[in-house]
Amino acid sequence: MNKTIDNIFKAYDIRGRVGDELNPETTKKIGLAFSDFLPNPGTVAVGRDMRPDSKDLADGLIAGLIEQGRNVVDIGEVTSDMIYFAVGNLQLAGGAMITASHNPGEYNGIKLCREDAKPIGEESGLFEIRDAIKENKTKPSNKAGSIEEKDISEEWVEHVLSFIETEELSSLKIAVDAGNGMAGKIFPEIEPYLPFEIEEMYFELDGTFPNHIANPLEAKNIVDIQKKIKEDSLDCGIAFDGDGDRAVLIDEKGEALSGTVMTALLSEYFLKKSPGHTILYNAICGRAAKDTIEKNGGQAIRTRVGHSFIKSDMRKYHAIFAGEHSGHYYFKDNYMADSGLIAAIIGLYILSKSKKPLSKLVEPFRKAYFSIQETNFEVDYKEKVIEDIAREFEQYDQDSLDGLTINFDGGWLNIRPSNTEPLLRLNAEASSTEILNKFVNKVKLILNKNS
Repeated sequence: MNKTIDNIFKAYDIRGRVGDELNPETTKKIGLAFSDFLPNPGTVAVGRDMRPDSKDLADGLIAGLIEQGRNVVDIGEVTSDMIYFAVGNLQLAGGAMITASHNPGEYNGIKLCREDAKPIGEESGLFEIRDAIKENKTKPSNKAGSIEEKDISEEWVEHVLSFIETEELSSLKIAVDAGNGMAGKIFPEIEPYLPFEIEEMYFELDGTFPNHIANPLEAKNIVDIQKKIKEDSLDCGIAFDGDGDRAVLIDEKGEALSGTVMTALLSEYFLKKSPGHTILYNAICGRAAKDTIEKNGGQAIRTRVGHSFIKSDMRKYHAIFAGEHSGHYYFKDNYMADSGLIAAIIGLYILSKSKKPLSKLVEPFRKAYFSIQETNFEVDYKEKVIEDIAREFEQYDQDSLDGLTINFDGGWLNIRPSNTEPLLRLNAEASSTEILNKFVNKVKLILNKNS
């Protein structure tokens, strides 16, 4: 059992195969330990995605919380960003979301947070919860808690729309691909407030993902919406991931906006509204993000990859917004939490006001640098390989904020270990393809020798 517990507790959340690794018995134990860990007394919110086993896993978690005397607000099938909103808006002690995001259907997981939607990750309590389960340390409770079901959809939609001026929206023709994930339930709730013609794709909730895996960062998963945009001459599209906390905008030519481009676009938006504020971008965001923040009078601060680090740094630096290359976007006025829907709605608002095609609107953020798609390498000794690369490039400026970043004339590259898999992830960007290829090929030689 302890080996299974070790396997499912990752850097940012809990993930595992349903049945042998994750089942209602396991989630009940997690509920017991989670209840004890939370620093504040009071109620806990529990939500779940559309996977076939998510309700059973949620019921197990709720049973553990109730046994420990916690009252529970069951908010039902929701997107992950709604659990953060529920905890912050209802001033609860914590929250738990049953989801494995975009992972295949045989997996599931749990995302946990504490009061004010503060993250619970490897450095903020997740491994304490793991160890309490392994050591069977549970504080006895004198009385059982209670459970209340609550639909927060209306309050959530009102909150999302508070980030824009809805009366200033003009008509757009868009496609939305929910990937059979939770956005298929929530996006229709906001549609009546938007003056758009919306073509819905794969809005039927189905945790087996019959059409494509709900991960819009992989090119093969956005082929259908790209085709729809071109065939129907649409203004743009939105592709959501499985639990709805990531959204990728796709322009009228069918080209997806990268996390860097979206971070730049939203940074410009927030700095026009709130000049001089701090904005965070993660260690593998392209330089267009930093350049845009500074050009618009903001303070740009680079941070580690991962939601628990970014949410902590947002509080530390009083940041108004933060963006990740992976498509997670964080908002001060959303309890420092990320939301795919808020990001998408702001993007549509900017587009509708600009009266430009989306490709033209983001052209300044796209044209400055050339980059590679994040590339994964399976290696046996991650730390040794990173040391070898550092030695090979020792004449260049380096930092170890997150893995190894090497800065060279005209660009940078980053090689960092995966927190969940035996992989090294390579990202790189340069002012020309010649410079980019020169440095990337050198790194790949070292990586391929060790893979």
